[in-house]
Amino acid sequence: MDEEKSRGTDSQENTVNDSSGDITYHYTRPQYGQYRFHEEQQTTREDQDEEDTSKVKVTLEGKDRKPVPFKKKLAATIVLAVIFGMVAGTVFQATNILSQKYFGTASATDTKVSTTESVPETVAASDNITDTSSVQDTANEKGTVAAVAKATMPSVVAITSVSIQEITSFFGYGMEYPSTGSGSGIIVGENDDELLIATNNHVIEGATTLSVCFIGDDVVNAEKETRNVASGDGDINIDDAVSAKIKGTDETNDLAVIAVEKKDIPEDTMSEIKIAQLGSSDDLVVGEQVVAIGNALGYGQTVTSGWVSALNRTITLEGGSTASNLIQTDAAINPGNSGGALLNMKGELIGINCAKYASSDVEGTGYAIPISEAQPILEDLMNRKTRDKVSGSSKAGYLDVEVTDLTAGAIQMYNMPSGAFVMRVTPGGAAEQAGIQKNDIIVKFDGQTVSGRSDLVEKLSYYTAGETIDVVVARPDDGEYKEQTISVTLASRDNQGHNNA
Repeated sequence: MDEEKSRGTDSQENTVNDSSGDITYHYTRPQYGQYRFHEEQQTTREDQDEEDTSKVKVTLEGKDRKPVPFKKKLAATIVLAVIFGMVAGTVFQATNILSQKYFGTASATDTKVSTTESVPETVAASDNITDTSSVQDTANEKGTVAAVAKATMPSVVAITSVSIQEITSFFGYGMEYPSTGSGSGIIVGENDDELLIATNNHVIEGATTLSVCFIGDDVVNAEKETRNVASGDGDINIDDAVSAKIKGTDETNDLAVIAVEKKDIPEDTMSEIKIAQLGSSDDLVVGEQVVAIGNALGYGQTVTSGWVSALNRTITLEGGSTASNLIQTDAAINPGNSGGALLNMKGELIGINCAKYASSDVEGTGYAIPISEAQPILEDLMNRKTRDKVSGSSKAGYLDVEVTDLTAGAIQMYNMPSGAFVMRVTPGGAAEQAGIQKNDIIVKFDGQTVSGRSDLVEKLSYYTAGETIDVVVARPDDGEYKEQTISVTLASRDNQGHNNA
């Protein structure tokens, strides 16, 4: 199978000279009861005396009691009823306020999000259908692609990330500046407190600030607000846009899950968003029609349609790494589409858009990660603890090792696993005390696959000194690498020295 030069479709672009021309790699980086009034039967004073002479009648001294007319009784009763209603209403509201303050009430965190509707098979427009859903109506009137879009767009989000980039100035010293990126995500699950969103790892990699814009159109302003938050100026204050946190990442498979707290989502937005229905990419055939939805060019949700061009594609990504078993489609995949949805004509999620082939000689070649391969990875990431990036190097945790990347040639020649190769272990440091040795290869960190040095450093940035973490290392033994799990209590920066992890 020929490998094709490609990269993900985020907002960044790089150009790489190739023998076939310049190739640009894109990352798709509460009614009161009715009162009833009745008139009591009137009796004479003599009748009352005859009925019960034992009763003592009390009257006001110096005044004779006169019978009160019925209309006055009625008016007085109505006034009392109004007063009662006002008092009851006030008490009701006060009770609600107090219960919210001290005991909590039903809120967004108690809301369960429904899944997207299935798109029915195409129905002829002349058919007389009287009881149909909105999605069926759309399919009949506008076509199946429009029906897929209507059913599934509530499950697709726009993601804005801000990361810190370092460049070298003309005078040779480093300068840091914030860089904003756009991408897409798909709502794939929830727990009691969070909404869980799947995306590509390269969309959120290195992000210091993340925001998610749901079904609203104010994506451009959401990006501006996110940049302001990253610089410490204000909060995200855009309809349907909220802050997000990274829950778990898998760089090797270019997958990640981010989480949004339900209490942060406006009630009207919560009532409209949906969880995507997962389909089966194993059932795909070449020539099958598909729909791609994502935050193309950072403008908000965009819909394109095409066909499955090929299956099980292998491509070479930026940096020489490869991605295998991808779905190839001619549906337009543009910068910002990374992490977006590839859907079949039933509105089921069959792939996560990840890359496109960009060249002056090539058009209409995009790629997606099959959902059947992504699902078990996403399920693992969804069950992880949501973490914040640790602020301040003195609080961050370290292994006390120096690591480097393994080359593709070394991995192939020596049958080495992918991971971060340990070049040096600090004597008496956290790693050495735990049992990590020089020449070990760190392949997993706290249950997460490690692809290399930068991936390990990025994962460490979410852990604090003093935490005990399970690290899986591959160690050479009789000509082969065998894995073992080692528990390491992370050290602080003061003990880090010149090591990088």
